[in-house]
Amino acid sequence: MPPLIEALLEPKRYPGAVQRVDLVQTHISWVLLAGDFAYKIKKPVKLSFLDFSTLAQRQRYCQNELRLNRRFAPDLYLEVLAIGNTPQDPQWGGLGTPIEYAVKMRRFDEAGRLDRVCARGELQASHVSDLAGTVSAFHQAAAVAPQDSPFGAPPQVIAPMRDNFDALRDGLPATGLPSRLKALHAWTEAQFAQHTPLLQARKQAGWVRECHGDLHLANLVLIDQRVRMFDGIEFSDSLRWIDVASEVAFTYVDLLAHQQSGLADWFIDEYLSRTGDYEAAALLRFYGVYRAMVRAKVAAIRTRQTQDDGSEALAYIALAERLMTPPAPRLVITHGLSGCGKTVASNRLLLSDAHASTLRLRSDVERKRLFGLSGSARSGATLNQGIYALDAHGRTYGHLREQARRLLLSSWSVIVDATFPHRSDRDAFRALARECDVAFSILAPQATPAQLRERILARHALGQDASEATLDVLAQQMRTLEPLGPDEALEIEPS
Repeated sequence: MPPLIEALLEPKRYPGAVQRVDLVQTHISWVLLAGDFAYKIKKPVKLSFLDFSTLAQRQRYCQNELRLNRRFAPDLYLEVLAIGNTPQDPQWGGLGTPIEYAVKMRRFDEAGRLDRVCARGELQASHVSDLAGTVSAFHQAAAVAPQDSPFGAPPQVIAPMRDNFDALRDGLPATGLPSRLKALHAWTEAQFAQHTPLLQARKQAGWVRECHGDLHLANLVLIDQRVRMFDGIEFSDSLRWIDVASEVAFTYVDLLAHQQSGLADWFIDEYLSRTGDYEAAALLRFYGVYRAMVRAKVAAIRTRQTQDDGSEALAYIALAERLMTPPAPRLVITHGLSGCGKTVASNRLLLSDAHASTLRLRSDVERKRLFGLSGSARSGATLNQGIYALDAHGRTYGHLREQARRLLLSSWSVIVDATFPHRSDRDAFRALARECDVAFSILAPQATPAQLRERILARHALGQDASEATLDVLAQQMRTLEPLGPDEALEIEPS
């Protein structure tokens, strides 16, 4: 233990009534937990991906950590403190030349970290929805990478992916592993070649941003029932300036690694529904395999250090293989009056997907997006007017069909949550399923007229749903809805 850290384990060196000081170490930092605060000191190390070897560098990265994390946690990241005097008798903010620097943070209950919440079986869909809202809002406000920067350019995207395979080939003895790594590497190279134009286009469109960079469950915490981000990457520009699709792919993969496929699916669906960035779906498995292989590489390094059996690394490789070979996609559409339970039934489909490979398109959200509104916004349109006029119906269903086509061709199953009042609308999506060579079914939950009216009134009173259906809308739907034909009854999905 360095003399400085040894000395800082003494409670008397901290302001306030500090009874004890606990030390948490990582390979790059010491974190001293003292009373209501945590003090993070960077270790004087130089590794392939960071350089904390000089005091000036450590000061720089402390300031960087404060700036970056205050974007989403200003109440947790408080200040950078200089440590003065001598290592044997350090003083916070002491006179003279500083001997070290620390980031001062407000402590939170570690039991609220999402990896621990998940391990207790307490992580809920509502938490994941809140997380998706937090991340999507953060990404919207994050700085966009300059076009002339290397960040997000195809060569920079593929380089660390190739490095992962090189490291794993040399560092993890296991039967049959070379052939498995070869298959994963070949798939990664093929995906990269296929998606290079998309990677370039997304950089030009501004989807490469200054992200968190390390968005797994252990860097997310539940405070007052809201999900908060912390401990973003400060030491590597290239690991932080990334496509937002790579960022959310990490959270998706970590949920899968925690055996939460339904919540992984829910997270991606909620994020894309908020952002409308369905183009990203084509890249999520590509980035997901990369994130899984990063975790496998880190676990393999730990295996070499501790001589464990390598099971953790092999589990991440198996996860990458599952992402590489998704199940055959299918197309599900809903049918029924407002308030019949279409969204509730499609929620169950999302949360029960063991492969985490289903996305949902909601007409209530996509209709508003077409007209420049957020999903939660009130349009002010009346019956058969504005965004609910006849021509808007055709535009909305045409948009849903094209978005569904894009997702199906990217090997995602799709649920289209809409009323589908007309046989012609349903036939168009049935034809899309044939065109994409995927299975097709109809989710058609039922409710009594009294239930329909009760649900619409309750939803309207809460004012939190994307649907703007009123009793007048329901009355019109009852008059005009074309019921499923006898042949369509054979396609009904259990709800």
